[in-house]
Order: sequence, then structure tokens, then C-alpha cells
Amino acid sequence: MRLTAPFSLLLMTALLQACGGGDDPALRTLDGQTPLVIGHRGASGERPEHTLESYRLAIEQGADFIEPDLVLTQDGAMVARHEPMLDSTTDVASKFPASRMRTKNVDGVPTTAYFASDFTLAELKTLRAVQPRASRPQGFNGLYEIPTIEEIITLAKTEGARLGRTIGIYPEIKHSTFHAVEAGFGANTFEDKLLTLLHLAYGNTASAPVYIQSFEVANLQYLNGRTQLRLIQLIDADDVKDDGSLSLVAPYRQPYDFVVRGDVRTFADLLTPGGLDFVKTYADGIGPWKPYLVRTVNDGVDRNGDGVVDGRDRRVEGSTGVVEAAHARGLRVHPYTFRDDAGIYGFKDGRAEIDYFFKLGVDGLFTDFPATGVAARNALR
Repeated sequence: MRLTAPFSLLLMTALLQACGGGDDPALRTLDGQTPLVIGHRGASGERPEHTLESYRLAIEQGADFIEPDLVLTQDGAMVARHEPMLDSTTDVASKFPASRMRTKNVDGVPTTAYFASDFTLAELKTLRAVQPRASRPQGFNGLYEIPTIEEIITLAKTEGARLGRTIGIYPEIKHSTFHAVEAGFGANTFEDKLLTLLHLAYGNTASAPVYIQSFEVANLQYLNGRTQLRLIQLIDADDVKDDGSLSLVAPYRQPYDFVVRGDVRTFADLLTPGGLDFVKTYADGIGPWKPYLVRTVNDGVDRNGDGVVDGRDRRVEGSTGVVEAAHARGLRVHPYTFRDDAGIYGFKDGRAEIDYFFKLGVDGLFTDFPATGVAARNALR
């Protein structure tokens, strides 16, 4: 009997599902689309982080989004730095005297450093970026300046036009409470500045190639009432214990605005069913530290036979159920950070780790080595 096209298609689908065809990793994402590769601080494994050159390399390697962490200068400019402190990622100490250093409260920790909020944009433009990880290439130190968010947007649009594809941006509002209180900008000044710029550049629409992320909660709730741009709640932790559970030690225990308000919920609490229901009220997804998604155990076995028991030897026990629970609530899942040279929990190398997480169904991931992420993403296609 000759089957009609619609019936044969249904039958083929049923057979594929019965044989595991429905388990195609590309289809485990929330919307069935290929997961995103997000250039974490650009291609920060190969260039000094948060420089136009690092972002440009990430784009050349095929990243879908580039991620600028944002802090404010004294005169209110938004620049890309991983933290408000400039010490470890720039040559500030060789350009300015120690008298410019200050002691400020950063998420409850008294910190003495050169702070971006104590320098004008013109002063910061005299600095040059350095690679903070000694094991990574140091030959580019002192070459690249600190970019503004405007310059990053221009780069993304220009390169996107040149390559014929959309390059998204994924800005993180760093330390919202710090900027409001310690840096003296006042509540939500940072958020308003960023929204004004993003709406001008991309419009106020959920289809824009933009995600805004934060480890704090109140600022995302504030943004939720003022923009259609997509919002991501970041989820932190301190370390992974031998039994695979997460260590939660301050300042990685809670969103800092929870600490200030006396809210006792931890980051881990935000990944419980009730916590995800709460996140769903103001955000479009979660950005958890990757050990929250896959349980691994250190049982002392040297699995790769190199004579050293380290993170690569952890026994991988599978999904914790967080991805599935988030997807059930319509939340996207973008874990961090995937590094070819560090932080590989239970996997022989960075590519194997990314492959596993893509098969798990994450909707995207942050990587310091976009080329590795792109190779894994392309294999799904």
C-alpha cells in the first residue's frame, strides 16, 4: 500500500521517536533551535578580555553573541570590565599613583583597588588591557584600550553587516547595588542608562539580538517593567564539593540585593521549582554556573590515567533536572563558563564538556573559546 505524504511523515516521526530519533540534541532546547554560542568577554581565552579585539575574534570564530560586562566611569560612561576594579585586567598601576586607590564595599567585601567609578572615561582611555590569567597568551598585553558599550554595539553591527549575519550582544550589569550606593549613582541610574542606549540601538522588542543579565534580582525586576528586551537571571556558587553538591559561601551565596534586603533565599533556592516560578515572573531565562546542571562526584579515581586526580576525573552522574524544570516553565538556560584550559568537571577536554551540555539541551552557553563552542554547535546541525 502506498502511504500518503502526511501519513508517511507521521509514521516516520513515530518510528524515529521510538528509536531515539526524538532525542536529537538540537531539539532539546526550549524552542527546538540550535543553541547559542556566547563569546564570554569575547574570545578571552586568546585575547585580553573585554577589548574590541577580543570581541572581534569571537565574531570571526562564529560566536552568535558577544558578552560585555559593564561598569560605570566617574562621568557615567558604560565601559567593559569584568569588575569595577581595574587592577588585574589593566595597566592602571603603571599609569596612576596608588593615591588613586580606594577601599569600597563590593558585595559585602571591603576591597582596596583602583575603581572605574573613580576615573573619567578620558582617563580610562589611557589604560591598556592585560591578560589576567598567567597561563594564557601574554603577548597582547598593553596593546588594546577599554571599549565603551557604544563602541561594542558599533563593532557588532559593522561585523554583522560584513559577514551577513546578526551578531547579538549580551551585556551584564555588574554589581548594581555597588554602583547605586558605593559609587554614588543612585538606584537604577545604571539600568536606565543601559536601556536608553539599547532601545535606541535595537528598539524595545523581544526579537532584538539582545539579552541583559545580572546576578542581582531587583534590577532585573525593575527592567522587566520597562523593556521587552530579554532578561537573564544569573546563578552563582562558590565551589563544588566532592559529593557533587554546591558550596554556597558569601559573597557567592546570595544575590547581593537579597543580602541588603534581608531576604534569606540563596542562589540555589532560585533553581528549586518555587524559585524558578519566581524567576519566571520577571526574567526570560537563567544563566547558572554549569555545575548546577550536571551532577559530578569526586570519588578519588584517576579516570584518565594521568596520575593526577582533578576535575577531569570526576564521575559524571547526569542531569540535575534543572534544565528540564526551567524549560517546563518556558525559561531559557545559558550556563557559564566553558574553558578549554580550566574548569572541566568530569570531561576529558573542553569540546567533550560542551558536547555533553548541548546534548543535555541548554539553549546556549558562555565560552572563553568560541571556536570550540562553534565546532560543537555546528556538529549538531
